[in-house]
Amino acid sequence: MDLAAAGLTEQPFRTHGKPVSIVSYASHSDAYDAICGACENPTGLALLQGPPLSGKSTIVRHFAENLDEDHALAVVDGTGLNTAGLLEGALRQFGYEVEFNTTNELLAMLRVFALQQTVSYEPPVLIIENSHRLNPSALRALCELARLKHRQTSALKMVLVSDRSLDFIIDAPAMTAVSKRVSADIHMLPMTCDEAKEYLREKLRAAGSDVPEYVFPNAVCVELWDASGGWPGVLDRIALLALAKAESLPVTVSSVERPAVPRATWDEGSIADLDEAVGEVPQPPQMFVSKDGKTLQELSFDKPRLLIGRSEHNDIAISSKFVSRHHLLLVRHGSSTFMMDLNSSNGTFVNSKRVSNHVLIHDDVITIGHHRIKFSDPHATTRGTLDGSEFADTAIMKTLDDMRKLLAQENTAILPAATEDLPTYSNQ
Repeated sequence: MDLAAAGLTEQPFRTHGKPVSIVSYASHSDAYDAICGACENPTGLALLQGPPLSGKSTIVRHFAENLDEDHALAVVDGTGLNTAGLLEGALRQFGYEVEFNTTNELLAMLRVFALQQTVSYEPPVLIIENSHRLNPSALRALCELARLKHRQTSALKMVLVSDRSLDFIIDAPAMTAVSKRVSADIHMLPMTCDEAKEYLREKLRAAGSDVPEYVFPNAVCVELWDASGGWPGVLDRIALLALAKAESLPVTVSSVERPAVPRATWDEGSIADLDEAVGEVPQPPQMFVSKDGKTLQELSFDKPRLLIGRSEHNDIAISSKFVSRHHLLLVRHGSSTFMMDLNSSNGTFVNSKRVSNHVLIHDDVITIGHHRIKFSDPHATTRGTLDGSEFADTAIMKTLDDMRKLLAQENTAILPAATEDLPTYSNQ
C-alpha cells in the first residue's frame, strides 16, 4: 500500500535519518534525563547501553538538538578507532582542521580546546558511539581525556554509547580515570504494550493520518509490540513492512512479520531491579565438585572469576597431588563463562577432551586430576569462541591483574613449577 492510500503525507516509520517524530516513553525519558544530568554534573560521565535498534541513536539526536547551539559537541563513531583516530574525530567535530599531527600534538590540541571552553563557557561534550569497539590504545587516550580538569570541573563531558554492557571496560583497573567519573549507568528497556501503541499512533499522526486507530487497530498494535520485543527500532521496521504489505485498511495481524529480537544489555547486578519490566531473573551458574561419584562441594558462580587449584588461596581449593597450586581460571564475561588452564602440570579436561581455553555451556564436566566439576547454567546453550578482542583486552587483563595481586600476597608465581606435581593418570 502506498502512503497516500493510507492517508499519509510522508513515511511515518523511517529507518534512517531524522525520525518524523520523537515519541517519548519511559526508558527514553529516563535515559535522556540521565544524560542531561550527567552533563550538568561537574565531573559527570554517562554510559548509554542498549542492543541495536533500542533507541540509543534517537536519544543522542534528541540530546544534540536540545543542546545550546553555542555548546561545543562532538559525536564520534568509535568503531576500530585508535588513539589518533579518536582524537582526530573529536577535533574535527569540534571544528578543527587536522593535518599530519602526531598523537601528542592531537592530544595537546584537544586539551587546550577543552580547557579554554571550560574556562570561558561550558565544558565541551564528547559522545562516542560504539565505544565498545574502540581499540585498546584509544581507551588509554580516553582515560587521559577523562582526567582533564579545571579546578573541580571536568573539562570534557562524555557520553559513551554501546550495543553491549560496558562493564567489561569500566571494571578494568586501567580504566579507573573513566569509571570514577560515571554518574549515569543507563541500560535501555523495551517499551510496554501501551507505550508501543502510543508510539505507533503518534508517528502515524505526525505523518498525516487523521485516524491512526483505524490504520493500526488494537490487535495489530499488540502484535507489532510482541513481535518487536518492545524495541523501537525493530517496531519501526516491522510497522513499515506491515503497512507496505497490507492491500487495504485497516492493516491486519497477518501483515506483521516476526524478526529476530535483540537481547538487552543489563547485567546480573542491574537486572535484579528490573523483574517487573522484564520477567524472570537469570540465576548465576552452579558448580558441583565431586570425586568418585560423591559431591564434595556446591557453590554459585556469582562473582566475576573463580580460581581453582590446590592452594588454600583459591576460590575452590582441591587438596590433591594431581591438582596444581593454581590449576585453572573461570571468568564470567557477560552471559558467557570462559575457562583457562593455567599451564597446569597435569592438564584440564572438559567432557574428556584436554583443553587450554574453552567456553563452557550447560552440563559441561571439567576434570582435573581425579576430581570433576560440573558446570550448570541453563542459559548457556551456545558455545562461542575466544577470538573476541574485547575479551582478550579487558576481561582477561582485569582478571589476570586480580590474580597477580592475589598471588603476590602468598608470594608465589601465577604458574606452578614444572616439577611441582606428579603426572595425572586418566580415570576416564
